[in-house]
Amino acid sequence: MTTPSRERRTLSGDLGTGSIAFMVIAAAAPLTVIGGNAPLAIGQGNGAGAPMGFLLASLVLLLFSVGFVAMTPHVTEAGAFFSYVSRGLGSRPGMGTAFVALVTYTAIQAGIYGYLGWAVRDLVRTYGGPELPWILYALAALGIVALLGYRHIELSSRVLGTALVLELLVMLVVDVAVIADGGPEGRSLTSFDPQVFLTGGLGVAVLFAMTGFIGFESTAIYRDEARHPERTIPRATYLAVAIIGAFYTLSVWVLVLGAGPSSVTDVARDTLFGSGNMLLDTAGAHAGALTRNLMQVLLITSLFACVLSFHNIIARYQFALARIGSLPAVLATVHPRHGSPATSSLLQSATAAVIAVACLAIGLDPLVEVFGYLAGVATIGMVMMLLLTTLGVLVFFRRHPERAARRWTTLIVPILAVLALCVAAWLVLTNFTLVTSGSAAVSTGLALIAPVAFVLGMVVGRRDHGGQGADTSAGPAGSDSEDAG
Repeated sequence: MTTPSRERRTLSGDLGTGSIAFMVIAAAAPLTVIGGNAPLAIGQGNGAGAPMGFLLASLVLLLFSVGFVAMTPHVTEAGAFFSYVSRGLGSRPGMGTAFVALVTYTAIQAGIYGYLGWAVRDLVRTYGGPELPWILYALAALGIVALLGYRHIELSSRVLGTALVLELLVMLVVDVAVIADGGPEGRSLTSFDPQVFLTGGLGVAVLFAMTGFIGFESTAIYRDEARHPERTIPRATYLAVAIIGAFYTLSVWVLVLGAGPSSVTDVARDTLFGSGNMLLDTAGAHAGALTRNLMQVLLITSLFACVLSFHNIIARYQFALARIGSLPAVLATVHPRHGSPATSSLLQSATAAVIAVACLAIGLDPLVEVFGYLAGVATIGMVMMLLLTTLGVLVFFRRHPERAARRWTTLIVPILAVLALCVAAWLVLTNFTLVTSGSAAVSTGLALIAPVAFVLGMVVGRRDHGGQGADTSAGPAGSDSEDAG
């Protein structure tokens, strides 16, 4: 029997800029964010000022992307954040970051399964179907995701691309309809007035906005499956952040116009705690019943595309960690026909199923608690990874000044990114109790999950993993660790 170390160890694919950007934007799940994150940001955050939270998050991530892209040619390992941190700060912090990534993506994926179960149950109920537990719909979707994740990445790319185009189009139809109509209080830029968006709760809006970007750096995870990674990865990163940020800011502002700035908080809270559905009700009122019905179906496909994207990301993180020897070698097995991380994919499916069932067992509400709580955990993890990666970029180019072609992209903008991320972290942490309805104990427990994962990774991670540490490389991309482990 062939051992995992002798089996094929390289993923295969021919993904271009558009394909990778599509998968990243699908992971962001624009329609999912507008339907779920936006009501949370509005209802539990700063109300009509929520669009500014999404705009601020977009600007922070654009600053981050400059250093991330500048360092991409010097990181050959398809491990995204943890590979960048390892190259800049060393393998121990890199392993800590890898553990944070696993917790972050697992949390957001599990949260979205809760949202998906809630949305499908609402759809079935709307059309007179039986009242079934949300977990049944979530597990059914999980089974399909498991099948697709096991297969070649091109299949997932086609599924995600189709779902993404449809959801973007239907949301843009609603955006145009609401702007043309003006809403009950007329067209205005009230959301961008400092007296509105700087009210209490801006941090919650930033939190749920940042959550909507989770997975954007997965452009680098698909490095082994990209056509020309040195060009494709940077282009896909900028394209994804720009499209996601513009779409979120516009569409959340449209929701505010559709409900009216003075009433939007109450409308959002009816979605969270009542029987309303802010996104669908806005679509029906301004773009007609047909658009509403189509959007309700596309919301399901958006959620499905989202969990499929995160499934692929987590499976590849586990694969990359196994390939360098920090997880069991069997997880580095590549399917001989599909060229996929098949064993890692199966483990991820099992993990997601266990978390979903556990959430049901303790009686969490699928939208406000399963999605809301786990999105909070994921956001803290994401901000930690962004900070660590940017620090890694700064240290790497300081130690290798001959590779720092432009100070603007390797020093000045990364410093600005660190400052912006520190402000974002402060906003998120100081407003975190609002996510858990004021429970200090629950908030503290959730907020500590990502930091504990980092410490655990630092402790149990291997001290060296094939030359990807801060000072072990002589070449531009470090030593070849493709078969290390």
